[in-house]
Parts: sequence; C-alpha cells; structure tokens
Amino acid sequence: MGHNHHEMMIDDFKKRFWVCLILSVPVILFSPMVQEILGYHLSFPGIQYLAFLLSSAVFFYGGWPFLKGLLEEVKQRNPGMMTLIGVAISVAYIYSSAIVFGLKGMDFFWELVTLIDIMLLGHWIEMKSVLGASKALELLVSMMPSEAHLIHGDHIMDVKVDALKVNDIILVKPGEKVPADGTVIEGESYLNESMLTGESSPVKKVIEDQLIGGSVNGNGSLKVKVLHTGKDSYLTKVINLVNEAQKAKSTTQNLADKAAKWLTFIAIGVGVVTFIIWLIIGKDLEFALERMVTVMVISCPHALGLAVPLVVAISTAISAKNGLLIRNRTAFENSRKITAMVFDKTGTLTQGEFGVTRYESASNEFSREDILMFAGAIEQNSEHPIATGILAKVKKLNFQLPKTANFQAISGKGIEASVAGRNTKVVSPGFLIENDISIPENAFNSSSETVVFLLIDEKLAGFIALADEIRPESKEAIETFRRNGIKVMMATGDNTTVAEAVSKQLGLEGFYAEVLPHQKVEIIKELQRRKEYVAMTGDGINDAPALAQADVGIAVGSGTDIAAETADIILVNSNPKDIANLILFGKATYSKMIQNLIWATAYNALAIPLAAGVLYTTGFVLSPAVGAVLMSLSTIVVAINAQFLKGSLKK
Repeated sequence: MGHNHHEMMIDDFKKRFWVCLILSVPVILFSPMVQEILGYHLSFPGIQYLAFLLSSAVFFYGGWPFLKGLLEEVKQRNPGMMTLIGVAISVAYIYSSAIVFGLKGMDFFWELVTLIDIMLLGHWIEMKSVLGASKALELLVSMMPSEAHLIHGDHIMDVKVDALKVNDIILVKPGEKVPADGTVIEGESYLNESMLTGESSPVKKVIEDQLIGGSVNGNGSLKVKVLHTGKDSYLTKVINLVNEAQKAKSTTQNLADKAAKWLTFIAIGVGVVTFIIWLIIGKDLEFALERMVTVMVISCPHALGLAVPLVVAISTAISAKNGLLIRNRTAFENSRKITAMVFDKTGTLTQGEFGVTRYESASNEFSREDILMFAGAIEQNSEHPIATGILAKVKKLNFQLPKTANFQAISGKGIEASVAGRNTKVVSPGFLIENDISIPENAFNSSSETVVFLLIDEKLAGFIALADEIRPESKEAIETFRRNGIKVMMATGDNTTVAEAVSKQLGLEGFYAEVLPHQKVEIIKELQRRKEYVAMTGDGINDAPALAQADVGIAVGSGTDIAAETADIILVNSNPKDIANLILFGKATYSKMIQNLIWATAYNALAIPLAAGVLYTTGFVLSPAVGAVLMSLSTIVVAINAQFLKGSLKK
C-alpha cells in the first residue's frame, strides 16, 4: 500500500541523514575556514584527498535523492527545490574536486556536506510530519467479518465471506457483524448502524427489512438472504467514493518549491552572467569560475530547505498537544480559507448516544428517582434502544432496581411487568391517548426528544425523555464560526424532525437530513461549485467520502478509524471549539511560513549580488567562507522565528 512506501521513504531519508552526518564531521574539521574560526590547526599528507573521498560518499549517497529529483523536474520541465539543491551540490562537488586535482582556488567541501545534511534533515522532518497516505480503504474493508454462517438445508457451516453468493441464506447471531448486504427473512433484532448511516440509535429490523454489511446485530438472531456481495456492496461503494474523492483532491504546490523555482533560474542566470562578465572585464578563468560557483552554491540557502519543514514540525507538535492531529499539512495551512463548515450531527454536534435528557414525576406518591428506578426495573428485560438509554442513566446514578416479574410486551405500545408487586407499564404517548390519560404539559420540550410514560397501577406516575444530547461546546463553537464569517450547516442521516430541532437549537444556517454518503459528497461539491472553501466535520464511515471530498476534512476522535484516516485533521478531544482554534492556528502557521520564506529569500537578495562581485570596485568581494556564514545566520533566523509559533495556539 501507499503508506508503506511513504514510511520506507522516511526511513531512507533518516538513514541517509545519519550516515552523511557521520561522514561530514571529519570534512568539516578538515576545512581551513572552520579551523581558523575555532582556533586549531589540523593538517597531514593527503588530507585534501581524504576530504574528497568522504565528500564524494556524501555527494553520491546523500545527494542521490536530490540528483534524482533534479532529473525528474527537468524531464517535467518544472524546476523546483530539487533542481535548486541538485544544481548547487553538483556545482560545489565538481568545482571542489577540480581544486583537489590542480585547479587554483578554495574548495567547497564543507559547504557541500553541510548543505546535503541540512536538506536531508529538512526532507526527513517534512515527510515524517506529513505521513498521511491514507489507510482508510484497508480500515473500511476490515469492517467486514471474514466468515459467515451459511445455512445449507438443515446444516449451518462457516464459510469465507468471499464465497457468499446472491440469494444465499445466512445466519447472523447476536452481537455479530452482518457479513453482507441482505434482507431479513426470519427473526427480528435491533442493529447498530451508526457508523454506517449516521443514525444515532439502534434500528429495529424485522422480516423484509434490508441490512447493511458491517452493521452490528443486537440481541436477536436473524436469517438473512444475501442481496449484494463484493463490488456491489454498500461498503464497497463507500470505499469507491473515498478513493475517487481522494484522487480528485488537488494539492497546493509548496511555497518553498515556488521560491526554489525562481531561485534556480536566478542562480543559474546570475552565475553564468557573472562568469562571462568577469572574463570580458579581463579577470582570469580561476577568478571568474570561483565567482560563478560561489553564486550558484550560496543561492541554495539552508534556510530555504528548513523554512517550511521547521514550521510544519513545530505546528504539528503543538497541535497534537492541544488536541489537533494534522495528517494533511496543505489542508491545515489552507484552513484559514474556510468559508463554509458542514457538520455531521451524530457524535459531532451531539454526544452520539441515545440517552436520558429529563425524567419527571407526575404523581405526589412517587419521586423523580422512583420514576427512573421503576422504569429501569421493567426495561431490564428489553433490548430496545430506549431501554438501553434508561439503563445507562440508572447505572450512572448507581440506583438499586426493585425486582420484576411477569414481563410482557404491549404490542406496538410498550412493555409491562410487576415491579415490587405493583403493575407497571412503560408506554408511548399513543397508549395514553387511546386510554384517555392526560399527557402532562411539560412532557414535550423539544421535537428532538422521544418521551415514554410510566404507569403504575394504571395511573400516570411520570415520564422520561430521551435524545441524542447536543454537546455543551457546540453552540459556543458555532457562534465563533459565525463571528468569523463562516457559514455553518449540518448533514445527517437522522430524520428531518430531529435534524430540524438540532439546527434551530444551535442556530445553524441550514441542514440536510436523511442523507446517505454519496449525498453528503454532493452537498460538499455543490458548496464548492458556489466557490465556498468547505470544511467537513464527522465521525462515521458514512462521513468518510465527504471528509475526503471537502477542502478540509476534520474527524472527531471519538469516531471510527476510517473517518480519522480519511480526514486531513483529527480532533482528539471531539470538541467543536477546537475547530475554531484550528482555523486561527492555521492562519498563524501560514504566516510563519511566509515570514520564513521571506527571511530565506532575503538572504539571497543580499548574498547573490555580493557573491557576483557588484562591490568589487570598493575592494569587497563575498568569499565562499563569508557566504557560508551568511547562510548559517539565515538558517538561525528561520529556526528562531519558527519557535515563536509556540505561543500562538490559544486553548
């Protein structure tokens, strides 16, 4: 897979860097300029030849990725950073080698090896920080179980999922993943499809209902007729959507490459012009050649190679400490452009759990706590999602439940049992209406809630409201977006009533309800056609294609690995407010990159004319040694400036 190749490339740059760094140490120590600066003397017969051999090893081994990159960029007629580096190290190596074997002048060996070392380090840092070749497709495939229970006559045998055919009959046991898309032909159960469709609560499935491969069965056993296998399955279609969206996503050309492209033209052009002019003026070949080489070597500053990678490494580390994991640097840098934000609802704006929001007593005989305990006692025998939500609340509050007996379902209306010796029912509003029982005025506060009522000895005792609760941080986050001129919308697989209630409560610009994965992608595309720069935030498999299609895909950390691997940025703490911090930090990061590129190129604006000899008549000529010092100073400035980024992320 692609990500394995990417990891191999990172390891390759890492190995080249350390090998070349070790070989570079003696070359640097042999340099007359370094000896003069540090105040020591080191010389022995053949020292220049040893420096040549060590530098040759660094040039061919450490410089190979850049020489290869130079050839590729030349073939594509698109010179960039690789061309600039390749030209600089080639000129430095050839000229220095000529010095060793008789040409008059000073060699550039120490500048050569340090330049290669720095560029290897920069590329290693950069590639490591942007390791993001997506594992999404593998993770999507892993959602499917490897085996299925095939029913053959009176026998059940385990077979590989790949062996299933359309119209095969399979058994799905309680708690298992559904191995293929199909239709229920026997049994009933509740299935968790939240990571596939965005539906927040388990969905009841009965005979003739369709199942999605990869969804998780509840407590009932199901016999299922296979509808789709392989390339026709729902999950495969989602995989294809992710793949297509990722391939179609354009990448922003690195700013440093743009700068390098122009510097390549300038370096070669100025170098050649410098050589010709000095020859015309009457200077000897050695002097003109030294001027040309000096121009071409120092035109490739170490700072330019580190300008972007340093900021990337620092911003990635700072972000991780503050709950933002950056997988795609380009999308992160471009987060400053976001004009429209599309949120999934379940698990993103909401908690992602169908839980108790309110419970009240409607009788002087029973307390609020009694209502929850009686309901919890009777719901112990049910597998309905309402029962799951009530029991989760009971467990959280550590209530002791009374004993139950004679449990039975009231068809389509609720359940009943004897709880602590009293006839107890948990029923729907319809049951109350049919039996002329008044519904309390405060029972329904929000259309996003589902309300059930507790009857004890045929009298209304109280009610319990359940919903997928909105995260407490969501409203504040959306207000922040609106203050920054960003439109906020929601696209969810949930029903229209719930979606509308959440949208109104949060004050969204609009919402899309009951949407499938391909429809979410179309929503993103439509916004992009309107010239919006779109960010998508979600947590489920159903969000993965839209996350890939969006200009910036943001996954909340509480969601699936698939969503996280498809997204450009992951919110570890699942806090919508972190997205506002992300946008502000993205702006600060981009600003630092621009500043560093200005520093790096400003060095060239000063050093190239001086290296060419524009001040020669005043008696000043920039020597290779002084050029190297300026190169180092430029690198230090860039490094220090990048560190200031640490104070720009507010929590």
